Amino acid sequence: MTDHIETAPARDGVQDGGRRRELAAATVGSVVESFDWNIYAVLAPYFAADLFGHGKGGVSGVLAAYATFAVGFVARPVGSYLIGRLSDARGRRFALSLGMAVIAVAGLGLAALPGQRTIGVWAAVLAVVVRVVQGLAFGGEAPSVAAYVTETAPPRHRFAFSSVSYGGIIVGSLLSFGVLTLLIHTIGKSGLENGGWRWGFLVAALLGLGAVWVRRAAPESAEFHRARARVRPGGRPSFLRTVRDHRWAVLTVFLNTLGGTVGYYFALTYLPQYAAAYHVIDKERAASFMTVVLAIVLATMLLTGAAADRFGLLPVARIGFALPIPLVWILLAGLRGGWLPFQPVAVLLGMMVATVLGTLNVFTGLLFPTEVRAVGLGVVNAATIAAFGGTFPLLAEWLDHHNGFGVIPVYVTICTAGPALGLLTAARVPSFTAALREAEADIQRTPGTA
Repeated sequence: MTDHIETAPARDGVQDGGRRRELAAATVGSVVESFDWNIYAVLAPYFAADLFGHGKGGVSGVLAAYATFAVGFVARPVGSYLIGRLSDARGRRFALSLGMAVIAVAGLGLAALPGQRTIGVWAAVLAVVVRVVQGLAFGGEAPSVAAYVTETAPPRHRFAFSSVSYGGIIVGSLLSFGVLTLLIHTIGKSGLENGGWRWGFLVAALLGLGAVWVRRAAPESAEFHRARARVRPGGRPSFLRTVRDHRWAVLTVFLNTLGGTVGYYFALTYLPQYAAAYHVIDKERAASFMTVVLAIVLATMLLTGAAADRFGLLPVARIGFALPIPLVWILLAGLRGGWLPFQPVAVLLGMMVATVLGTLNVFTGLLFPTEVRAVGLGVVNAATIAAFGGTFPLLAEWLDHHNGFGVIPVYVTICTAGPALGLLTAARVPSFTAALREAEADIQRTPGTA
């Protein structure tokens, strides 16, 4: 009886409470994932000496903290495979709840981790272990969310759900900076360095536990139930076979993720440092303005999702994905040359990234059949982020120290062309084109739409 209720088709306006729970379950995880990932980075200078020891001026401790941050990226593809297999076999809700529970426990572990003065080098060892565990959980989070949103969103609001669920990442980033600001104003820099940094990870753990509670109340994907009924025991294909059978889908996920992750880490993370290197603006003023940019990016993502539902994905994507190719180069040339100020450049670059991120969850989710959706898109997505997103600041610094800073605009422009090329490769995926045709027919049947 329960399975019948959960698998009953729900159209727009039907089972609204369930739709809200599904969207909340997807979005809250994105908020927590982003908050946990960013709170580590922004608190690293304050806990580095406590967990990793002192070097000359504390520099070696900070480097060790950031190296541990990078380890999480390496663990993500493995987590995408492990939790993705569970998601495709046991269910989206199971994988989403499991991943978030691990993230919450890991955050609590960092908050309670004794420092080097108490347990010596084991503080650093345990910090690395916890970060690897977090990376595994983070790797399974994104593909499970994308699969869940793709399968549960109402057909006429599919990309709106995509933009809201991915928008949780921007909300999490804003929250992490907000918590840091609050801690600085309440206990000060010295308080943070003397153990106050633990409050940030405690907040992360509490947010994670709240997300687990929200997800436990969400229904399982009806489409997953139907797909599981079709799969015979032991009949789920291996990952290598999934890649071979869905090579155009794999290539499309790579291209979309390449543009999204490099655009994100350049436009929303590294841009203040890039502008400061050319003496356009000091780094502190630029970084403070990024809060405004993140808010505009979130609004643009929501508008992109709504536009894709109203006018169709392809018209919106063709414009939004093609514009960055010439504009990134022009904007960065204007920034370097001093004839474009930092603020409008930051806003425009952020808005262009938002057009990719706003559709990414459902765009990539539609590329794979339900039976292999989480593991298929997850491993490719996580590996691309690890290889090109997580390494971007390191690459930029290496280029700066080798007089190759001028290569960055070329590199970013090439990478941001990925989603536009992905529209061409996605056209080779029959299930994707069929889903778009069905969506276009829905748009034509709906009064008042284009």
